Amino acid sequence: MITDVIKIFTPAVLSFFIGIGITPFCSAIFYKKKLWKQSSRSKQNVDAMSTDFQKIHNEKGELNTPRVGGVIIWLSVLLTSIFFVLLDLFAANDFSEKMNFISKNQTLLPLFALIFASLIGLLDDLLQIYSSSKLAVCDGISRKYRILVVVLIGAVGAWWFYSKLGVLSVHIPFDGDLYLGLFFIPFFILVMLGVFSGSVIDGIDGLAAGVMIPSFVSYMIIAFAQNQIDLAAFCGVIAGGLLAFLWFNVPPARFYMGETGMLGLTVTLSIIAFLTREVLLLPLIAFPLFATSLSSSIQMFSKKYFKKKVFRIAPIHHHFEAIGWPSYKVTMRFWIIAVVFCMIGTVVALIG
Repeated sequence: MITDVIKIFTPAVLSFFIGIGITPFCSAIFYKKKLWKQSSRSKQNVDAMSTDFQKIHNEKGELNTPRVGGVIIWLSVLLTSIFFVLLDLFAANDFSEKMNFISKNQTLLPLFALIFASLIGLLDDLLQIYSSSKLAVCDGISRKYRILVVVLIGAVGAWWFYSKLGVLSVHIPFDGDLYLGLFFIPFFILVMLGVFSGSVIDGIDGLAAGVMIPSFVSYMIIAFAQNQIDLAAFCGVIAGGLLAFLWFNVPPARFYMGETGMLGLTVTLSIIAFLTREVLLLPLIAFPLFATSLSSSIQMFSKKYFKKKVFRIAPIHHHFEAIGWPSYKVTMRFWIIAVVFCMIGTVVALIG
């Protein structure tokens, strides 16, 4: 038990300090290369010209703050993973073998998904900064291509679960398992798309990282309770990288997370939920992501069919800004909500 706890928290702490350590170097590159948007959203579409948007929009920050800060998160995770793999390879003792949390059945898939999706997200960010590709629109890779990427990653992940891990069902809290058979594959892809749609939460300093840390900590606890120690350690490593990022992302943000952070994190969170078989608790554990996605969907539906808005601005965190909440208050209250719902989801998972 004590060894397992050490295995979980040591990589998490190391990931945090690696993130803190690489940030000055990465940040210097971000600013030297001017990796921020070249034009403001207020000049890109009619909706952005609304009074409510102008009221909350930080144009100076948008045009002077790098948007690829998510590199800090996944690079921290990657370097931490490599460190423990090399430690096991060259030290070759019981301790190093125990501390290596990279395993085929628990962490290889989410690690691969994190890095691959994050690199695609980085491409998206760069296209938003230097938009010149046929794949690009004024706001990076077009939405249909982003969705296609998520579907492809989801298809690979679903195949891995179905054929390599033999997972054909999901757990229903307090009711047992629901067998899905081949329907597991489209269900997997739909869940991944649903979580990814919440990535629009990355819109206020400190918001995205602050609401995602509790989600990964929650699944860390769940994985530990299920004796998936490698997976629990991996969740801790991601939380450590997120904490390092958040250290520099609190207002005023030194950089924004960007798609290179959100795409990788949302894809990975979905996979981890399936690995713990507690995917049906994702709407609780990642409640701010789902609430953000739902608010945008409601707004689009209402505008299209009823010609009226439900929220002053969507997603919902901008609505609260528009009605007068300071951005820091929105951020901190979302943090609180995230922690509360993660606590509920974790308890349900442990007793259900």
